[in-house]
Order: sequence, then C-alpha cells, then structure tokens
Amino acid sequence: MLTADFYDYEALLPEDEREILVRAREFMRTEVKPLVNENWAKGEFPKELIGLFRESGLAGLPYEGYGEHRGAASHLLTGMLAMEMTRTDASVATFFGVHNGLAMYSIHSGGSQEQRDRWLPAMAAMDKIGAFAMTEPLGGSDVAGGMRTTARRDGGAWILNGAKKWIGNATFADYVVVWARDLDDNHVKGFVVERGTPGFTPVKIEGKTAFRIVENAEITLTGVRVPEANRLQNINSFRDVAEILRATRGGVAWQALGVMVGAYELALDYARQREQFGRPIAGFQLVQDLLVKSLGNITASWGMLIQLARLQDNGVFRDEHSSLAKAFVTARMREVVAWSREIFGGNGILLEHDVARFFADAEAIYSFEGTREMNTLIVGKAITGQSAFV
Repeated sequence: MLTADFYDYEALLPEDEREILVRAREFMRTEVKPLVNENWAKGEFPKELIGLFRESGLAGLPYEGYGEHRGAASHLLTGMLAMEMTRTDASVATFFGVHNGLAMYSIHSGGSQEQRDRWLPAMAAMDKIGAFAMTEPLGGSDVAGGMRTTARRDGGAWILNGAKKWIGNATFADYVVVWARDLDDNHVKGFVVERGTPGFTPVKIEGKTAFRIVENAEITLTGVRVPEANRLQNINSFRDVAEILRATRGGVAWQALGVMVGAYELALDYARQREQFGRPIAGFQLVQDLLVKSLGNITASWGMLIQLARLQDNGVFRDEHSSLAKAFVTARMREVVAWSREIFGGNGILLEHDVARFFADAEAIYSFEGTREMNTLIVGKAITGQSAFV
C-alpha cells in the first residue's frame, strides 16, 4: 500500500487490475525514475522511454481488443494508472496520457471500425505514437466557438490551414489528431495527420518552467492535404469532440492526485530523516500540521475520483462531473505541493530533491484541460440552470 493511501483505496481494484497497477509502479520506479531529473533539466524527452513503454505492455488497456489486456480496463484502473505514473513524474505521465488517452481515445471514439483497426493496434503496441492538436496560439478556453484552423473539402481530400500550440508529443508523433473547422458547415471535424505530410510543421516550444520533459510543439498547417479516409468518421461537430474532452478531463484530475501523492510522500520521507534541534522535523507540530492537511486533501480527492470512475463505468458520467473533479482536485494539488516544498525549506528548490519538479509541474496541470474558472462555470450552470459564460 502507498504511504499516501491512508484509506486503502487501492484495495477496491480486483486482483488482476491491482497486479497491473503494481507492475506500472515498479516500471516507473526502475525504468523511468532514473531518467527523469537529467532530462527535466535539459528539457528533452528521452526517446528510449518509448521502447521501455513498449515492453511494459501498459498501452491500450482502456480499449477492448487492442491492448495486451484485451478486455477493456475499468475507469478506476486507468485513473489509478494515471495517478501512479504522475506520482513519479508528471511529464512522462503526460506523454503517455496524450498518446494512450487523447490520441487513441479520439480514434476509438470518433473513428470508424476500419479506422480503429488501421491505427489502434500499432498505437497500443507503441510502434506508432499519437498526439492531439486542439489548442491554438489565439484560442484556449474559447476554442470551441473560436477555432481558427480550417478544413476545406477538395474532392477526395481535405485541405487544412492554421496553427496549433502546446501540442504534446507532436515533435516526434507518427499520428496527430488535428481538429479544424469545416468551412462549408462551420462544424469542427477531426483529422489524423501522419508524420511527414507536406505543409505540417511542428516546432518544439522552448523555455518552459513546467512539464519540461514533454516536447510540446507549435504547429503550422499550410495547405496540408489529408485524405477523406483520415477524417474521423464519427465526428460531425464540437458536441462529439466534447464527449472526448469529458473523459480526458477526468484523467487530468487523476494526474493532479498523482502530483499530490508524489510530493506528499517526498515530504514525509524528508521530514522523517531531516534533523533540526537534535531530532527529526517530523516530530514538530507545525510540520505534522502540513503533512496532515496534505493527507486530507489527498484522501478527499481520491474518494471523489473513485466515484467519478464509477459514474464512468456505469455510463452516467456528465460534463459537470469531470469539471468539478478537475477544478477541485487541482486546487487541492496546489496546496499540497506548496506545503510539501515548505517542509523541505531551502532544499525544496533543488531538483535533486524532486519536490521542486512537482511544484513546477503542478502549474501546468492546474491550467490545461480547462482552467479552474471554465470548469467552475460548467458546474455552476449545471447546479443553477443559469449560464454565466460570456
């Protein structure tokens, strides 16, 4: 049991899924953790991780018939896997989540059966890597109604023009799911753009202070020609896209929990070992206060996310459910990483102690997949019946 799992939530998983979670924990500890700090400092994604993930067999679990597990994993397992990976490093967890979640789920949910069979097996095996391109240089929270990237039908193909920003994995991805507004009907549609397509140019974003291992890109699309066969056949408007975002937003909340767990466990371990005034600082009341408040945030957030997973598994999952989880858990995450860094004192800003990485990466998780304000308005509308959107 994890130190942070005070109520033994992990025991809710059936034995076969718990074995997968433990396998992921060991994989992250032995294969990923040794690579993290060096590459975080350099701001580079270690490409050897792709091969290591390929051997782990962890990709494709949510998709029946495509992953090593073959049967679709429960939402509780996939959520706990996101937590477990983020507990080691948020950047690596995001690389995996973009590929295994956003990209694969877009194809699984929005593609035809032929498209699923064409792309998902290689993605589940991690022979091909995916990315998801929605956010734009001038469009974040308003991208639903203000998407500037366009698609124009030209015979048996589509011509894409525009730009995307903050696109994880895009510098090396084989398949990038690009969202664009159809000039004919003004509805958003999805396209799988394959690496090397003329006019598709991803440029790595430099100078980030969070998620430094993730290779986010700014993409320009200039006359990118995509065959109709690469248009996701079940995506006809942004309403269909919202179905995808609803699921992935819950995954980000699980990532926020992972950041809390990772930072708390580091702080607890440090407090037990660090001595001041002749004894471990874990014996000081004010340090215990920070640790207990952190554990309370973790335990409350974990319970919320378990029920969120049950709603997903039962098919009664709504936008406001994932929005409340994302807004609440990320706010609690901000508190925990600050308290954890505080326990480290001056050592808390040194990368070698890891907590500084969690502190920085938390800011990215707090902002993406819908800001706290946007998610608050989604929940506010649901509970009052009144829209407060501008």
